[in-house]
Amino acid sequence: MDYKKDFKFLNKGIIYFDNGATTLKPNKVIEKMDEYYYEYPSNAHRGDYDISIKASEEFENVRDLVQQFINAKTDEEIVFTSGATESINMAIYGYFMNNLKSGDEVLITKSEHASVIIPWFDLENRLGIKVKYIDLNDDYTFSIDNFKKMINSNTKVISIAEITNVIGDKRDIKEITKIAHENGIKVLVDASQSIGHIKVDVTDTDVDFLAFSAHKMLGPTGVGVLYGKKELMDEINYKHGGGTSVSFESPSEIVYKDLPFKLESGTQNIAGVIGLGEAIKYLNEIGMDYIDSYTNDLKKYLVSKLKDNHNIIMYNPDVEGSILIFNVKDVFAQDTAIYLNNNGICVRAGDHCDKKLHDEIDVKNTVRVSLYFYNTKEEIDKLVTVLNNSNILEESLGI
Repeated sequence: MDYKKDFKFLNKGIIYFDNGATTLKPNKVIEKMDEYYYEYPSNAHRGDYDISIKASEEFENVRDLVQQFINAKTDEEIVFTSGATESINMAIYGYFMNNLKSGDEVLITKSEHASVIIPWFDLENRLGIKVKYIDLNDDYTFSIDNFKKMINSNTKVISIAEITNVIGDKRDIKEITKIAHENGIKVLVDASQSIGHIKVDVTDTDVDFLAFSAHKMLGPTGVGVLYGKKELMDEINYKHGGGTSVSFESPSEIVYKDLPFKLESGTQNIAGVIGLGEAIKYLNEIGMDYIDSYTNDLKKYLVSKLKDNHNIIMYNPDVEGSILIFNVKDVFAQDTAIYLNNNGICVRAGDHCDKKLHDEIDVKNTVRVSLYFYNTKEEIDKLVTVLNNSNILEESLGI
């Protein structure tokens, strides 16, 4: 099915292959956000007049949509943030910083996003915890066996992406969590790349915390979600301000609101949250199984078309998913991206906020094509044709 009609941006004739960075926004999402600004542009949870009540209802309806979308047990476990980065920071600094001590070990991999790695590095500096890497397989994917080998009595947390943003491998979060919990280990999942591609079910997987951004699932920028089990979220003491307290008579007499409001200080991105709700409705209409299957097939098609080009070095051709990273021989990744841009094709080039992965693949910068359900085989054919040009470097530099 052709979904291009649902995205006004795609009328420009641009081929957009940078969905791992941010997805496009359907017309319905933009229209719903406009509706808020035009029809009930009030603060939520603040006023006793009609348009404020309407804003509050629309805002809270989205919390219910998120709860259902990820199958959380209660909407109290859904906290709105500015994005996955803040969500991860809230879990790490709001919960784990108060529950870890010197010598405790946190397991990650070198294919994690900077938003996952850097906060743990900071806690190592602050608390004396130890951040350790789980070895990857030869194809740079996650290894359950290597995870098991890393577990010892000091292991307290595993913090990983459900789908990585460069290699694009899908981790078996349910199996990882089962093993972790059998060993008293908490699980923090970065769902930024998975939330818009596969069905995420926090009750089935039993994860402790899960973070994601709206803008990687057709929603607006500046909005994210932290899910956490209620008993763990109750322990978080992260950020304070208007809307989080019942009363504060003195430093020793602060009474906080119940979840989730005690963790949502200040005026929220109301229009953004409302836009996220519309994005969830749209994804539900399409179906997550369809998106997963379609993008997997699209990547296989891309790999099959590029494999005969001996100037293309592919680093993850056999990894199932929607992401392919590659380089053109003897051409700097950014030069390839500039050349593709000159031909109306948008890709990402660089280290993709994953500066530790180059330890594994032995190359710092790559070109990333990240696919989504509105991409087509015809667009891939155009990409392949353009990449078959033997003068990429000269054309990217305007020579």
